[in-house]
Amino acid sequence: MQELIETFAINNRTNLYLLDAINEEHLTDLYTGSKGRNAGKQWAHLHDVRMMWLKVAAPDLLKGLVKLTDEESLRKEALKNALTQSGKAIEALFQQSAGSGKIKGFKPHATAFLGYLLAHEAHHRGQIMITLKQNGHIVDKKVQFGIWEWGVR
Repeated sequence: MQELIETFAINNRTNLYLLDAINEEHLTDLYTGSKGRNAGKQWAHLHDVRMMWLKVAAPDLLKGLVKLTDEESLRKEALKNALTQSGKAIEALFQQSAGSGKIKGFKPHATAFLGYLLAHEAHHRGQIMITLKQNGHIVDKKVQFGIWEWGVR
């Protein structure tokens, strides 16, 4: 189970690495293909989906987590705090599932749940980078390649 926790933590650090590289004023950038979500709301969506799963699987881990307001979704510090806190809660969820290998409300098992989370969050990282690019705010090449350097995250 420790490898699942560590892998999710790397994913979350990768999210924060990309978020750190984005200028705060670019969080308002909009991509029409993303249900009208600007870049900031796409980051907030990751936090919201984590909270949704926590509500189903381990509501006790929601303590201290709150949904971001539209205004907060445009502030890097608020996004970083939310993603850090919900990330720790997801890690705790994996820890709780160590005995059974199951996540309540998700089939088939905790490893598949990790795969789901990684795919979902990577999808939105890509959407965020496309959103920024379409608005003329291309993410630095070092960061574009850096999100794939999981061995150093």
